[in-house]
Amino acid sequence: MVSQKLDSDGYIEELRDWNERIASEIARQENITLTDAHWEIIVLTRDFYERYQISPATRALTNLVKQELGGKKGTSLYLMKLFGGSPAKMVSKISGLPKPDNCI
Repeated sequence: MVSQKLDSDGYIEELRDWNERIASEIARQENITLTDAHWEIIVLTRDFYERYQISPATRALTNLVKQELGGKKGTSLYLMKLFGGSPAKMVSKISGLPKPDNCI
């Protein structure tokens, strides 16, 4: 179980407390087994947050992945296969970032 304090949606409240072990535990709780494919998206998302101080919503995440990893990975379908029906929310949660503003 994750020992860091979580908000009501399951996101880490203190972003500095995040680490790879916590990411793996949050993913496990969401029935996701992290692979290298997941980690490359997590790293991109965390880098995006460091640059812009905002978690990318779905369109921004898809465009980011397309730009950095190519068209085969930069699709909503690819991201949904990895992170489920709301990939921007899930990747942000696993990445220790706030919930994206434009995600319900």
